Amino acid sequence: MAYGYLDIAITPSVRAAQTEMGADSLWTDFPGHREFDRFTENEAAFIAERDSFYMATVSETGWPYMQHRGGPRGFLKVLDERTLAFADFRGNRQYISTGNLRANDRVSLFLMDYRRRARLKIYAHAEVLALDADPALTAQVVVPGYRGKPERIVRLRLQAFDWNCAQHITPRWSEAEIAALQADGD
Repeated sequence: MAYGYLDIAITPSVRAAQTEMGADSLWTDFPGHREFDRFTENEAAFIAERDSFYMATVSETGWPYMQHRGGPRGFLKVLDERTLAFADFRGNRQYISTGNLRANDRVSLFLMDYRRRARLKIYAHAEVLALDADPALTAQVVVPGYRGKPERIVRLRLQAFDWNCAQHITPRWSEAEIAALQADGD
């Protein structure tokens, strides 16, 4: 049966590690069908609530690079069931992720909801676009009034996603969430 995300993640060396740890039987004969190659309303709602995520790229030397991406809630947009996009706001101006994507379009996104102890992992292929390359897309993802300066658009074509277990996630609340809780208590 297909597992989608793990079909990508489990390589021969991962399989060997699973065997050494006695966990290979957990995934060898997975009884379900979990391709997870299309976002549902559940994933779209989760993504729309995020104000940040982590994106990993791979350099030409094979080293992974993990970068935080942030913006106002909902800046990562679900365009359709297989496509995400976001305005990439100016940061520290190292352009490591942008450079890595010129050589290898594969990315991994990690989206967290600490309060609800949920995390969504995404494998995708990224395309970096100039702001003027697709005016309709730019209008869709640029956030009017946000202080961050958009430098480019990143469009992501979903390969697979998976929800991770809540184990070991310490619940945390943002300042806005705490303020809302306090306001409800007044």
